[in-house]
Amino acid sequence: LGERKIERKEKEIKMRQPRIIAIGDAVCDKYLSRGKMYPGGQCVNTCAYAHMNNAESAFLGKFGNDEVAECIQAALKNMNVDFSHSRNYEGENGFACVTLNQGDRVFIGSNHGGVAKEYPYDFTQEDFSYIRKFDLIYTNLNAYIDDDIEEIASLGLPVAFDFSNRWTDEYLKKICPHIKVAMLSCAHLSDKEREREMNKVKELGVPFVLGTIGEAGSYILYHGEMMYEKAVKAESIMDTMGAGDSYFATFLTYILRHKDPEFFKEESKDDGNAKELLKKAMQAGAEFASKICGVEGAFGYGMPIAGRIIDNRNN
Repeated sequence: LGERKIERKEKEIKMRQPRIIAIGDAVCDKYLSRGKMYPGGQCVNTCAYAHMNNAESAFLGKFGNDEVAECIQAALKNMNVDFSHSRNYEGENGFACVTLNQGDRVFIGSNHGGVAKEYPYDFTQEDFSYIRKFDLIYTNLNAYIDDDIEEIASLGLPVAFDFSNRWTDEYLKKICPHIKVAMLSCAHLSDKEREREMNKVKELGVPFVLGTIGEAGSYILYHGEMMYEKAVKAESIMDTMGAGDSYFATFLTYILRHKDPEFFKEESKDDGNAKELLKKAMQAGAEFASKICGVEGAFGYGMPIAGRIIDNRNN
């Protein structure tokens, strides 16, 4: 009877629908080369990609009251991504201005999050009760959440954090003790530098450390072992915007579809299949990211550019 219960539990986990909440940035990417803007921001992207991977996702962030905010919210509504716990403020929503160079995105300037940088989250008990309904919290260094990360982590859910390519030792020491999964964009580093930085994160207590290197593939550091997975060549490259976010979101949803969220918290309890699962999750992420490169913007939903343009490349 006990074996049947275990078998039933394993089957439930394998059939589960992942539930991810992203807390942080919501922006529009204004493509000057196309005259269009597209919803984005790493947290909104993660919600979109989780949805495209048949997961349930929700967004908690800060919106302005302009056409940029309307563009993002319309896309989230279309994908049935709940953003009912987000904040709405009078003012300019976050946006970035970009152009393309042979399919690669080139950032020209931004308003640094707009209203998002002006107001704290001021999380409530109602927010916390809502967040606890999910399997995992995703956030990143653009989320203006640094001062809240300890409180968020105390809710008991695993926290996945994307450091992009702009971390410092001081920043790692502040964030890493409160997270379970980290992603570092390492294409600008040598192999030796990448290994050094990934090990720094591990030594600060993060059980799962991903290091992506673009077209050269990705690595994961787990149980002291560095595992590699090659990238998948895109059939067509229209836009690389969101490639890293799509990889990470797919990696997370793949794991949560096959494992209980506790998997991210219990590094010492390796059941023997963990490394194989991680490799498959990396493969799934690489495959999905290659398809996203053929999509305009991070995940489509473009509309004519609204609002001002910023070029602060020389500032």
